[in-house]
Amino acid sequence: MTALLRLFSRKPMFSDGVIDLFLSNEDVRDESCGIEDGYTFYIYPHGTRHYAGYVSLRLGESPGLYYLGHIGYRVEEKYRGNGYAARACRLIRPFLCKLRLGSVVITNNVENTASRKTCQHLGCVLERIADVPAEYRALCAGARQKCRYIWRMDET
Repeated sequence: MTALLRLFSRKPMFSDGVIDLFLSNEDVRDESCGIEDGYTFYIYPHGTRHYAGYVSLRLGESPGLYYLGHIGYRVEEKYRGNGYAARACRLIRPFLCKLRLGSVVITNNVENTASRKTCQHLGCVLERIADVPAEYRALCAGARQKCRYIWRMDET
């Protein structure tokens, strides 16, 4: 059975009637940058098999994760503008709480207005705009600066 068939042979892990999140079997661990564990959820418009993107949770604390963040997301161009990234983050929030995470960091590039708006819609607080040291730029796809947003789980 192909990975795609296995994915759709089960129910979504999270759904809000607009999008469905399916847990990927990807290994998120990457000890070289301090990711001790993690999860990737694929985003699909509700009831379809049309891949729309992903949201990832990276667990751990390290200098690399300081710039990379705990939450990462990507929405395919065709599906942008629908609020899928914010929806996906909200859907995994109870999971974050079950993991006893009081807060998580979401980082994005200064010029990525859409991602910054996602953070604002989630109620994240901009902690700072951090200069990325040369040794972490490859990890951050060449970014020289990262916006560090804090998303607290005890706030709405």
